Amino acid sequence: MDAELSRRLLHLLDHVEHWLPPSPVEVDWEHDIAALWQRHALGGRLLPVPPRDALGLDDLLGIERQKLALVDNTRAFLQGLPANHALLWGSRGSGKSSLIRALLNGLASEGLRLVQVDRHDLSGLPMLVEQLRHQRQRFVVYCDDLSFEGHDDAYKALKSVLDGALTGPPPNVLLYATSNRRHLLPESMSDNEGSRLVGDELHHGDAVEEKISLSDRFGLWLGFHPFNQDVYLEACCHWVTQLGSAGDWTREARAEAIRFATLRGGRSGRGAWQFATHWVGSRRLHGEAPD
Repeated sequence: MDAELSRRLLHLLDHVEHWLPPSPVEVDWEHDIAALWQRHALGGRLLPVPPRDALGLDDLLGIERQKLALVDNTRAFLQGLPANHALLWGSRGSGKSSLIRALLNGLASEGLRLVQVDRHDLSGLPMLVEQLRHQRQRFVVYCDDLSFEGHDDAYKALKSVLDGALTGPPPNVLLYATSNRRHLLPESMSDNEGSRLVGDELHHGDAVEEKISLSDRFGLWLGFHPFNQDVYLEACCHWVTQLGSAGDWTREARAEAIRFATLRGGRSGRGAWQFATHWVGSRRLHGEAPD
């Protein structure tokens, strides 16, 4: 009977093995500086990843105020001083995600470690934070392009970790997020129906208060806005020089950079990078040497 039971159990394991998550690669936080949090049916795991690129803080132009504020906040955190969770919000391509990558590259040697969480995996955020609580390193948990729809309850896990739980986040964990929306949740005209004036003060209705309450848990708000033409051209010049040489930034390149932004309907750091990639790549493809 025991042999028959063992045979059946082995047969069952053969069928369910491919449903199990792969064996995790252990993260060595002494050497690994970044990891992805991957949620699965049995919980979640950390997957170490190398830095995406060598982007430096000095490569990011036109966002000096935001850069200084985030670096100061992160350095305070790394030194065990008071620091805020940070929300980087604003127009697309304006440097929000790039600033996080450059921050990791610049401050990893000072002890910064980064864990990226996909928006769809936020329900596992409390479990991740508990894992990190017992590590000696200091972590920024990062969610890129964060936003929620009206019927999406995943934001409740984020609210709980940020400020709502009895224990709160551990002292070695900060949350940074980027979003195109300042309040993270969609806003509609009907949200304002419950707002009213009490004396000279505007009191928001419940719908507005619910949406503000999430972003309000981030103590540091950094707004990112479209570049003006001078800053855009400065960024184009920087990346053309980085990807090619100073001789590639010519009067013709400047005119083409303006045309490139006009056709795309906006100026941004991302657009400057894309123009430089196109310009330098095209010149080299056709055998044009820098002047």
